[in-house]
Amino acid sequence: MELPEFAPGLTARVELTVTDADTAQSLGSGDVPVLATPRVLALAEAATVAATARQMPGGVTTVGVRAEVEHRAPTAVGHTVTALATLAKVDGRKLLFEVIVREGETLVAEVRVERMLLDRQRFIARALGDL
Repeated sequence: MELPEFAPGLTARVELTVTDADTAQSLGSGDVPVLATPRVLALAEAATVAATARQMPGGVTTVGVRAEVEHRAPTAVGHTVTALATLAKVDGRKLLFEVIVREGETLVAEVRVERMLLDRQRFIARALGDL
């Protein structure tokens, strides 16, 4: 498997308009009708995937292996948040991202995501018990 070369500084941005399905009440992570922390993490991961997608060769993918979330402010249903992922460090097959999630000027969350480059088919085969 030939690995792509990613350079620190690579970025991508994704947006989410919060719906009832994105709330802590809906996801079971709390009892309030605001953006749930698990949904913040999923949005941050989506931004990291988007950052590498344009340069990812066929047969190679990344999977999340570690994350740290600091959820700092609530976001109400109907409001839009934006996640900006920046590749901070490359260490062999490890890609370390810093993600900032904002609602306008308000800092909603800071997320650190570590992703691992790997062979897609081999990973799927291993997950299915074929290896």
